[in-house]
Amino acid sequence: MNSCVLIAKVIRNPELRYTSDNQTEVAQMLVEFEGRRSDDPPSTLKVVGWGGLATQMKESCTEGDRLILEGRLSMNTFERKEGFKEKRAELVISRFHPLGQTDASTADNVVSFDAAKSSQSKDSSYDEDDYDLNMDKSEETATSSTSDADDPIPF
Repeated sequence: MNSCVLIAKVIRNPELRYTSDNQTEVAQMLVEFEGRRSDDPPSTLKVVGWGGLATQMKESCTEGDRLILEGRLSMNTFERKEGFKEKRAELVISRFHPLGQTDASTADNVVSFDAAKSSQSKDSSYDEDDYDLNMDKSEETATSSTSDADDPIPF
């Protein structure tokens, strides 16, 4: 099971784009989160949302916001023009929750994949697992790699 929950700060506003068939929205933004130790530098991660959730990201997330992000982690490998392969992690979110709200009812602030999906038109051919996007000019191939030797939590 691939499930990730992350508390992070938005460092680049979400960008809204559309799939090549121009029907499905996709948003991406960069977030920053603290390292495991106090002397570790902060890490950055690309966050991706699809469909109605992408629209919600664009409308409600801005640089500096702190969020709780829920989703699945994926590793993408692509060929650089310099001739070597690079791996990048990204979090494909299924819901997010803004932190630091003064509102007593925070349950209304949670934006989930299911709620965002229901806001789409019924004739849309949206699929949460649709990755045929071509957002970058480079060819990307999704790969997974887990190395128990590199994993600080070996379970």
